[in-house]
Amino acid sequence: MIQIPLSNASFLRKKISPFFLLLSVSFFTSCVGKKEMVKATRPNIVFIMSDDHAYQAISAYGHGLNNTPNIDRIAKEGAIFNKGYVTNSICAPSRAVMLTGKHSFVNGKIDNVSEFNWDQDNFAKSLQKSGYQTALIGKIHMDGLPQGFDYSNVLPGQGEYYSPDFIENGVKKNIPGYVTQITTDIALNWLKNKREKDKPFLLLYHQKAPHRTWMPEEKYFTLFEDKTFTPPANFFDNYEGRLAASTQKMSIFEDMDLVYDLKMLDKEGTIKTQYRNNFQRKYDRMDAKQKAAWDAYYNPIIADFKSKNLEGKELALWKYNRYMHDYLRSVQSVDDGVGEILDYLKANGLEENTIVVYTSDQGFYLGEHGWFDKRFMYEESFRTPILVKYPKEIKAGTVIDELVQNLDFAPTFLDYAGVPIPKEVQGESLRKLMAGKASEWRDAIYYTYYEFPGEHHVKRHYGVRTDRYKLIHFYYDIDQWELYDLDKDPSEMKNVYDDPAYQKVRKEMHQQLEKMRTKYGDSDQLNLSYLKKATTTKTENHE
Repeated sequence: MIQIPLSNASFLRKKISPFFLLLSVSFFTSCVGKKEMVKATRPNIVFIMSDDHAYQAISAYGHGLNNTPNIDRIAKEGAIFNKGYVTNSICAPSRAVMLTGKHSFVNGKIDNVSEFNWDQDNFAKSLQKSGYQTALIGKIHMDGLPQGFDYSNVLPGQGEYYSPDFIENGVKKNIPGYVTQITTDIALNWLKNKREKDKPFLLLYHQKAPHRTWMPEEKYFTLFEDKTFTPPANFFDNYEGRLAASTQKMSIFEDMDLVYDLKMLDKEGTIKTQYRNNFQRKYDRMDAKQKAAWDAYYNPIIADFKSKNLEGKELALWKYNRYMHDYLRSVQSVDDGVGEILDYLKANGLEENTIVVYTSDQGFYLGEHGWFDKRFMYEESFRTPILVKYPKEIKAGTVIDELVQNLDFAPTFLDYAGVPIPKEVQGESLRKLMAGKASEWRDAIYYTYYEFPGEHHVKRHYGVRTDRYKLIHFYYDIDQWELYDLDKDPSEMKNVYDDPAYQKVRKEMHQQLEKMRTKYGDSDQLNLSYLKKATTTKTENHE
């Protein structure tokens, strides 16, 4: 700073014209105004995540199962990703990757039961430090008080569909009602009444639905009532040449529970299942009015089911349809909530300067290979929906076919906010890609899965996917390699690892796999260290 002697300052007071003083003041205030304007125009971020929402169950992806007009609005007004993937297809690890921008073997959250270290950096902490007001509402599925958020109101663990408990800034309380609508109401209340209007904001709005056990909202009990769903072509898969696929326990026919999953809670108790008491506890959370509505809908279905004595293929197809009805009905309430949030942003002049993302913590099987759940590196669980709108930079109707992962969310948000991306973040910002300005992009993505022994009995594995091929290694209690040509075999029914025609591809994919493991810092030695991690088969933790 230049200091002017008092005598000289007196001289300047005499010589400077009023016009020059006015010009100087105008210049100073103009600079300050521009600085505040730049600060004020940093984008708001609304990050919407559902749980186990398959891309097949979003109508924008064109599978024809249901209609999600509000989620589709994001794609219509922004971008849809056709090749969005996760790094570890299971609830809590996926959320840890989303927050940190680092693979599970780096952030430490490898499965649903290992602890997550909230003391490590996450993108919400970085945005908070840079002046963003931050909030986390709904499901996070990780113990401990969330760090990086000025406000948190989260479900403990998996959460419940009816009369759920919430933990608001560390204080637990019960809220009557239906969880999807409650989560939306809390998010809207924060936007309307708790948000500081002079700050950019980050809102993580995370729904429990459509997670197992797929308990629909009362208003949607009869949705799809007259529709019979046709199962995927590989519903009766025999898993030839795929050892790990043949030993799983996530078959709709064999493993989907009649009471816990399919709501056949008959009052006489004649339908006896392993998890009957678990579902009874969920049913008992309803109030009298909710129970009356539930019974009025489900009791006739229970009576009809008991009268038919279904077996074999007929029972498998019946279970598939009951599953699809309840799953898709649960999705419908999620879509309603998205609409309420989008409408609020538009009505309050926030739409133009707000990035809105819709995604799921991973994909989900809707009968493909005869399955429900996720975990495998096969496409339906590996792939996740990603839709993004930001009118200032993303053209309406943008379609993106490059390989992206949940690893990329953290650096993307930091990039948009003008916050430096830490070197340890392993993802890449999607900003240029969505703006159509990315000249180069990755040619492969990496995957790991650790939770075995555990729920659904999916073997530990890791692998690499390129635009056309996928190489997977199942290990721990087996040593099995699988290779798929996704152009010729998009349903992954034929393992061509030992096919002589694919030996050159096999060699190239092994080289690509080692390249990816080196890049991200994974190794067999690191995998062996994780073998010591304790796992559990407790259903309530793992669903």
